[in-house]
Amino acid sequence: MTSKKPQELVEPTKPEETEFYTPVPPTVDPTGQNGVPSDALVLFDGSDLSNWEHVNDGRAAEWDLNEDGSMTVKNKSGDIQTKQKFGSVQLHIEWRSPKPINGKGQHRANSGVFLQGLYEIQVLDNNDNDTYVNGQVGSIYKQSIPLAKASVPTGAWNSYDVIYHAPEFSESGDKTKSATITVLHNGVLIQDHYEIKGTTAYIGWPKNPPHGKGPIKLQDHGDNSRVSYRNIWVRELNE
Repeated sequence: MTSKKPQELVEPTKPEETEFYTPVPPTVDPTGQNGVPSDALVLFDGSDLSNWEHVNDGRAAEWDLNEDGSMTVKNKSGDIQTKQKFGSVQLHIEWRSPKPINGKGQHRANSGVFLQGLYEIQVLDNNDNDTYVNGQVGSIYKQSIPLAKASVPTGAWNSYDVIYHAPEFSESGDKTKSATITVLHNGVLIQDHYEIKGTTAYIGWPKNPPHGKGPIKLQDHGDNSRVSYRNIWVRELNE
């Protein structure tokens, strides 16, 4: 005797059986905040550094504000980070390497964008300036080589658009789900849902300390990098 298929496996015979009307997605104006999505949190619009602080001591961010609406790393002042902490996000950030060119290899316009303060997307001027490929522009530092180098000419503005899903940990502190990251550099896909192994350390293997939400951090490499940033915003992703 043939058993009857469960109801959920029966092939639909009417179009309305595969049409859904809830939940209704929220409406987002993609340019509702002076070109920024209406539901985004603007972290830097060129007016001040009130959303940022120095990493080591929490003092007000001391990087240089510029008349063109950007900020520039103040050499050896230290890394800065957002006062607010985040988990999974969509992040937009623009950065520029300086002219005239100064330094070579890892000492030419070196900075970095850290998700949750721990996982770095490399910022570097690689135009006619080779280095180790898992540390070049657009790499997940010391882990993932970018799929392409999509830099604009030195001194022009680059953009990173990032989709980041935070890692998950058990109550005992074990990682149960790795973070993943997708990055578009100037509209070109360079990291495709890469599974982050752990912290992006300069020396040693990735580590996986348990953590919750964390800040977005920008690096002062301490070698007169003179990297500038502008137009930084995030959309928090509900998971």
